[in-house]
Amino acid sequence: MCDSLVAAGAETADGVTLFAKNSDRKAGECQPFLQFPEMMHPPRSVARCTYVQIPQVAETYRVMGHSPWWVWGFEQGVNEHGLAIGNHSIFSNEPLEERLGLIGMDLVRLGLERGRDAREALEVIAALIETHGQGGPALAPDAAGYHNSFLLADPREAWLLETSNRRWAARRIRLGSASNHFSLGSDWEIGSRDLEAFARSEGWWRGAGRIDVAAAYRNRHIPKQISEGRKRRSEALLLARRGQHDLESMQGILRDHLEGGSAWQPGSTPAEERFFTLCAHSNPVHWTTASMLAPLPEDRNAPWPVWISFGTPCTGIFLPVYLDGLIPASLARGGEVATPDSAWWVMKSLQDAASADPVRHTPVLREGWADLEERIETERLRAEAAARRSSAAGDRDRAAEIMSEFMASSVEEALKRAEALRASIA
Repeated sequence: MCDSLVAAGAETADGVTLFAKNSDRKAGECQPFLQFPEMMHPPRSVARCTYVQIPQVAETYRVMGHSPWWVWGFEQGVNEHGLAIGNHSIFSNEPLEERLGLIGMDLVRLGLERGRDAREALEVIAALIETHGQGGPALAPDAAGYHNSFLLADPREAWLLETSNRRWAARRIRLGSASNHFSLGSDWEIGSRDLEAFARSEGWWRGAGRIDVAAAYRNRHIPKQISEGRKRRSEALLLARRGQHDLESMQGILRDHLEGGSAWQPGSTPAEERFFTLCAHSNPVHWTTASMLAPLPEDRNAPWPVWISFGTPCTGIFLPVYLDGLIPASLARGGEVATPDSAWWVMKSLQDAASADPVRHTPVLREGWADLEERIETERLRAEAAARRSSAAGDRDRAAEIMSEFMASSVEEALKRAEALRASIA
């Protein structure tokens, strides 16, 4: 499932674009955080994606992102050029191709590795789906696949891209969100050549004017309560802080449970719209398994943080990570079976303990994280300043070491705190 948010610089308190996403998957699906360096590739190289291999490009950029343990690609991520991308399942009248192709998570990583800005990455993804198609299990290794939408943002602009097999449409977006249904109307700006012709040939669009993408392609057999309430809620929260958004406001949206605030309130059923909150505890349909919040500054000469969370963000902590430096190994560990050396599984264990009585336990966790969040913030500013001094002196290797050491210490502290909090509420 999933929800993504974007607030362009004009809509934020400090003028820096903010991108955020909750990745909603199966509740027990481990989703490590991976980092890959920039690379030059020899001629005739291939990229081995989840199900298919495709021709590799000459150069790929430095990237990092959340990746379900069995998938090649990312649910959400960033690259060295300040580009962020997230994907979402959407449901089309057009059946998914039966043969294996690229899945949405592959396309997120490919867009980040090959795109220097949102528009270029959009064109990369569009060309890839036209050439290779979409297909293969994506909800889980043995489950169904789906069509995808993508929210792409860079320091200057953002785009919403919606796809149906090899067809697509897109428009720019300044303050808004993406969820799990087609939302582009006739306001799309660019699209595939056969977008309208195919819909007319199938009888999905008979209008005289420009094609309304959602009216033509959206599968109305999918229960609307799954995503429409979340879409309305996210856009209302974005509008409420228009021009004033910051890290705190975006984290608040990612942790939102309607009137429950940051605390999940069980009791509703899948037949009710309120069952599907932005911070998702909507088993068996979906569950938030990882979150990312990325400021996208124009100036990236200094280290710039991306904030990540494992499991439900309401029970966890957002930790700063950097492309400048090596992320701790515990962030990248994790598979189908729980292990104590995986940050994801440690946070999942804390989430499970809180789920026994979320109304009582969630406020305890939020208070229990507070002093560590303040300490990490103080250390973050100190580490970034030291790294800037090293870079200015021409020692970029030392700058990367400083950020690596900071990430290692903050993650270690967070995992120790998670264990202590779990013990306190168990």
